[in-house]
Amino acid sequence: MSHSWTTRPETDQDITAIREVTLDAFPTPLEADLIEALRSDPAWLPELSIVAEGADGTVGGYALFTRCHVGDAPALALGPCAVLSRYQKQGAGSAAIRAGLKAARTMGENLVLVLGHPEYYPRFGFSRASAYGIRPSFEVPDEAMMALVFDNTLPVPSGTIIYPAPFGV
Repeated sequence: MSHSWTTRPETDQDITAIREVTLDAFPTPLEADLIEALRSDPAWLPELSIVAEGADGTVGGYALFTRCHVGDAPALALGPCAVLSRYQKQGAGSAAIRAGLKAARTMGENLVLVLGHPEYYPRFGFSRASAYGIRPSFEVPDEAMMALVFDNTLPVPSGTIIYPAPFGV
C-alpha cells in the first residue's frame, strides 16, 4: 500500500503522537526521552522537528534536526528519525527527512550530520563524514557517520562533532 505524506513542523498537538511513533520504532524509550530533553535545550530548532502525516491525520513518520557543532562551526544533527511500524517502507520517514533537509537548506544551513545506516542515508546525499575530516567523539564504524553538504563551494568545517548535552556524548 502506497501512502501520500504531508510534511510539516511539529505543533504542540503532535508531541504525544511523536512519542508514540518513537516508542513504536525503537526497542527502548531512550530516543523518545531524547526528543523530549532536546525540546528544552538551546539546540532545539522548532521548524526542524518534522512530522509526516497521512491523509487521515495520523503521524506516521518523524525526523528531528538539532543544532550541533563541528569545532566552533554550526552544523545540524539528524536524529532521531522514526516511523510507525505499520508504515515502514511506505515513505513516511523519507518524506520527513526530505522536508527537514529542504527546510534546513532554506534556512541557510550547509552541513547536516547523521549517525545511521550506511545503506539508507546515501539516498538523501549523505556520504562518509571522515571524507571531510569530521568525526564523532566516540567510536563508530566509519561508514555509519555521514555528512551532507548542501553547497561544496562554501567552506566545510573539519574536526570533532559536538552534540547537544541531551545526547550525553
